[in-house]
Amino acid sequence: MYIKKLIRQIHLWLGLLSGLVVFILGITGCIWVFEEEIKLWVYADKLFVKPRTEQNQHGTLGKNLDAAQQVLLPGYRIQRMTIHNDPERTQLFRHYTRDTVNRGVWYWSEAQYSQSVYINPYSSEVVAAENPEFEFFNVVLWLHWSLLLKNEIGQPIVGMATIIFVIMLITGLVLWWPKNTIARKQRIWFRWKPTTKWKRKNYDLHNILGFYSMFLVIFIALTGLMWAFTWFNDGVKWIADGGGTVENTHVKIESTVTASSAVVPLDIVYNSLKTDHAEAEVYYINLPQDSTGTVGAYIEYEDRTKTVYQQYDQFSGELLHTGGRWEKKTNGEKLFALNYDIHVGAIGGLAGKTIAFFLSLFAASLPVTGFMIWYGRKFKKRKRKSIGRKKPTTLNPSRIS
Repeated sequence: MYIKKLIRQIHLWLGLLSGLVVFILGITGCIWVFEEEIKLWVYADKLFVKPRTEQNQHGTLGKNLDAAQQVLLPGYRIQRMTIHNDPERTQLFRHYTRDTVNRGVWYWSEAQYSQSVYINPYSSEVVAAENPEFEFFNVVLWLHWSLLLKNEIGQPIVGMATIIFVIMLITGLVLWWPKNTIARKQRIWFRWKPTTKWKRKNYDLHNILGFYSMFLVIFIALTGLMWAFTWFNDGVKWIADGGGTVENTHVKIESTVTASSAVVPLDIVYNSLKTDHAEAEVYYINLPQDSTGTVGAYIEYEDRTKTVYQQYDQFSGELLHTGGRWEKKTNGEKLFALNYDIHVGAIGGLAGKTIAFFLSLFAASLPVTGFMIWYGRKFKKRKRKSIGRKKPTTLNPSRIS
């Protein structure tokens, strides 16, 4: 009896300590699960263009890069491009410079200068330009990632709140566990009547939904911890690799410096990508930032096991290296590569995302219903005490003789 009372106190105070953070993570997780689908709908004006069917009407990538570069402030260069393998999609060009001097504590203090430029691939016209720091889904992402605080502050808070939440779910299962068959029937499903009060309904929502969603919610929480803490990520990889230590075989690839050209042959690289990876969904192209850097291309497929990373010589466009092949990854690396899709439910398609959405919603509801249970009990005790107090006796002067 004493142990269960102790567990109840642990469950209560851990919930009060982490409840707000867990609520924020749950709500932002709900939104982020369908981020791609919602963006295609609400941002259609800047994400889509009318394709041209005539030959040679598609502009060159180099020309589109020049058009995007004109939008940036002097002294800043485009660093990354997102090219969808869809004739109706605009091309996205990005720049991001981190402020390493005047850094505050907030997410908005991280960047010195940030810009996203959407280009019509057929006319090289600027469709839209924006500071992505204030874009709605970026704010949602960073609220989920670090509570809109800079990483050094926010991520440990999110990570610790997630660990506390996992402990709460386990202690909640101990408190939920029924003593007998009759109690079990009352705790595995809703038995509401027209006369059932809202306090009982709130109690059932907390316990029954918490029980049915617990194991999957813990699983989602653990996948989130792989980003929050390096030691946790390394530990999971170590277990997946059978306790072995994987040697880092990364080799630095550099371009051969020549004086013949100072222009990145993007069209050579792009044509190579389109030829070798015609079925890919997206090409993420990173531009070199110095004379020895390479053009990096992350080629993403719907089937994540086909996704690879390639590096090209910035002067000749020659393919120098292909990495990230699925068959060459260790079990730990494969698990990490799939971790995002597992976390948001995308690994199960639309059905998986829908499940992840409701699991995030249940997770967000638990601190709310739990707080209402605690507050209701505390308020009830205070009310009982006030009712039980006797009114002070007043003396009638006329009776005093």
